[in-house]
Amino acid sequence: MTEIRFYHLQRKSLEQALPQLLEKCVERGWRAVTMASSEERAEALTQHLWTYDDRGFLPHGNARDGAAEDQPIWLTASDENPNGATVLFLVDGAVSARVGDFDLVCEVFDGNDPDAIAAARARWQAYRDTGHKLAYWQQSEAGAWEQKQTAGG
Repeated sequence: MTEIRFYHLQRKSLEQALPQLLEKCVERGWRAVTMASSEERAEALTQHLWTYDDRGFLPHGNARDGAAEDQPIWLTASDENPNGATVLFLVDGAVSARVGDFDLVCEVFDGNDPDAIAAARARWQAYRDTGHKLAYWQQSEAGAWEQKQTAGG
């Protein structure tokens, strides 16, 4: 069964947190798909990954770049896995019908948006009801990720 991790953004924006999470995937040799809620948002995140850090490079691509099989990180608004990823990041409320195709799904949501919190709670319940292993991560005051204990997780 797929492991589902919820990442509750509170101190950092998605643009600050996502590259760090994706870097961890690359360090571990994992391939990832990041699914955004729209093509425009996926393109904005693609562009952001080119410029977020002048000290290094995070290899990634999207449909415009092509050659998905060569991309360790794929950004899209479509429910797809063209690079053979084992990790799926769902951002900005994106929803996938293919979570079972991945070893790990990371739901990243804005903890300062009441609608995003409500939607994350509903997805948590749906995942729990279907037997997925769940984990909840929240940003500390300093912005580091801390795993929290949850009831029924």
